[in-house]
Amino acid sequence: MWIAEVFASIQGEGQFTGVPSAFVRTSGCNLRCWFCDTPETSWRPRGEHREWQDVAREVAGLECPHVVVTGGEPMLQPGVVPLTRELRERGYVVTIETAGTVDAAVEADLMSISPKLGNSTPRDDLTWANRHDARRDAPQVIERWIGEFDYQLKFVVDRPGDVDEVEAYLGRFAAVEPERVWLMPQGVTSEEIAERAGWIREAADSRGWRVSPRLQIELWGNRPGT
Repeated sequence: MWIAEVFASIQGEGQFTGVPSAFVRTSGCNLRCWFCDTPETSWRPRGEHREWQDVAREVAGLECPHVVVTGGEPMLQPGVVPLTRELRERGYVVTIETAGTVDAAVEADLMSISPKLGNSTPRDDLTWANRHDARRDAPQVIERWIGEFDYQLKFVVDRPGDVDEVEAYLGRFAAVEPERVWLMPQGVTSEEIAERAGWIREAADSRGWRVSPRLQIELWGNRPGT
């Protein structure tokens, strides 16, 4: 597995916000969101290649009952399948954070899916803009996961108009319940997040959706290991 970092922190987003967790952050991504908050795993990927067994041992040393496997895009790593199986066999509560574009026979207690809207397309790199748009929507993957896993759908929104795209996206998946949908403000500073909070809350409340904080940014800023 290509691993950027393994560390203990708290979950900052979604259903398990505030829960102490061990994070396994893989490196490498098939997308290039212009606002990516972990560019060290996408635009400028870094890390080291490690056996999944070694990663599992490091997780055990962190003594956190919850484990978040994230990225980058963790589904690109072949070792993610045996790693998630092993973690669940050991009794960990496993969340996988993914863009929902690559399928794999993983095991998870929560599939945290963050589909990428049109607002994610890189603005200054035409080559990656075309690749990104060709890859960011994989409805067959989403269909399987929402049918087989406990899941949440987290959408990064930047402007009020993005909410219409979220509604159009969800219209293709009749099984999605409103309370499983989270809006999350685009931003890598607490100030950016705060300035979007009002209209995001209003949009979510009127549709029965939820609003995800980005607690890690609010507490520590946007930096690795948090």
